[in-house]
Amino acid sequence: MVRPTALSLPQGLLRWAGWAIALFIVLALKSAAHAHGVGEDDRAFIEGASGMAIGPYMYLGAKHMVTGYDHLLFLVGVIFFLYRLKDVGTYVTLFAIGHSSTLLLGVLFDIRANPYIVDAIIGLSVVYKALDNLDGFRTLFGRAPNPKAAVLIFGFFHGFGLATKLQDLTLSADGLVPNLISFNIGVELGQFTALGAILIAVNLWRSTSSFRRSAIAANAALMCAGFVLVGFQLTGFFTQGSTGAM
Repeated sequence: MVRPTALSLPQGLLRWAGWAIALFIVLALKSAAHAHGVGEDDRAFIEGASGMAIGPYMYLGAKHMVTGYDHLLFLVGVIFFLYRLKDVGTYVTLFAIGHSSTLLLGVLFDIRANPYIVDAIIGLSVVYKALDNLDGFRTLFGRAPNPKAAVLIFGFFHGFGLATKLQDLTLSADGLVPNLISFNIGVELGQFTALGAILIAVNLWRSTSSFRRSAIAANAALMCAGFVLVGFQLTGFFTQGSTGAM
């Protein structure tokens, strides 16, 4: 894999980037503690809506993705060592196919699972990608999972996680299909927006001499964040959600 030549950027910019990454992880962990909550205004709108509401559902889908730090952490791991836009597009497309499928099918066919367990698996997806970036699977087991298949499979769980949020609400049957499609389109728009920002930040970081020195520590931090996400969800499962549908 060809790596770009390191550029010399101001230390202040690097310090700012470091604080931004730290803040992102803190927000991710804070979000995990409230992963099953839906804003009161959003809940009131969804449960009170009747008929098609394409614009509002697109907005809600985009909002969920942009504030869904577990999804974003996974995407950070996925693109961390992808240098070609073609590769980024391939992996992001696989992820989109996965989460779009289970989001729509889960709600339309009322396929249910305990949301804490689903979100714990989503946390494990972050752990997986960080460990894969560190070449941990080859070190520990002598071989690594197929990365494309793994992204697709974990995409199914990410989409199912979105479905469990909507299943917690009372959705009107009137206009349900177009509203769900609109929500999914919003999710993709939100993902595209967040991915653009992440790519800019990561590419700036890659252009510095500190990237190769910090890559191991960054992925170790990403793995720790994934384990914390898992811990939050399992705590919720054993204290609140163990009686949920499985």
